[in-house]
This record gives sequence, structure tokens and C-alpha cells, in this order.
Amino acid sequence: MVASRGTLGRLFEELGYTAGVCWKGGTSYVGAHDYIVLESGPDVLDEPHRRKAPGVNHPACSAGSRRRVDAPTWQAQCSGFVLLFAEAHPYAGGPARYASYLEDPAGFEIELVSDIAGTDGPDIAEPDAASFNPAS
Repeated sequence: MVASRGTLGRLFEELGYTAGVCWKGGTSYVGAHDYIVLESGPDVLDEPHRRKAPGVNHPACSAGSRRRVDAPTWQAQCSGFVLLFAEAHPYAGGPARYASYLEDPAGFEIELVSDIAGTDGPDIAEPDAASFNPAS
């Protein structure tokens, strides 16, 4: 789970979460009304994650505006995430759902959803690459 601190953890921070308690097997990320825990314990199987296996498929996070979906999506791809359903992006969830579906290098999927529904076309603006440092 330590590797996910640099991918999922960074994305959670881009969405406004703050890194909370950190321990050998995990980290918590605190939001305004909730928190997320990335954790790996002694009972975790030593197998790769399979996002299509039974269980929770992926968290979906409200990102706010379309720009708050687009900027973290672009930044996440710079950090090794893969954009899923790229051929239908940003409407892979349907014409009224502006969202990004991302998979981190460990195989975990996360969905970033705009609070603004509709079909008035994408509002994509790549952030200045100089302002993003994936190593930080």
C-alpha cells in the first residue's frame, strides 16, 4: 500500500483531502465530511489487485466543476494512471455524466465526477505542466 500513497494518495490530495494518520501498513486521507483509508495488513493476499473481481469495484469522488475533473485527470496520467474507457471520455458513464475513470499502476480504479451534468461538450483545459511535479 506504500506505493499507492504516491498515486492514489496524491490524487486524493488533489481532490482536497489531507493526509492524516500514517502507519507502516497504511495512510488515512481526511476530507470535509469523510475519510479514505489506504491499508494493507497481514491478512491481505499476496496477489495483484483485480478490479473486476467481486467486491467494491471503485470509489467515485465528486470533484466539483468540470475543470476539477480535467486537471486531476491530466495530472494523474502524468503520474502513471491509465485513463479507462478513453474512447468515450469524458462521457463514458453516459451523456449526462461528465467523469474520468482512472486506474493506478496497482490496478485500483477511481472515478472523478463533475457535479455539473449535461451535454454541452467538454471543458478540458490541460494545466501548465510546469506547475505539476509528480515527484512531490
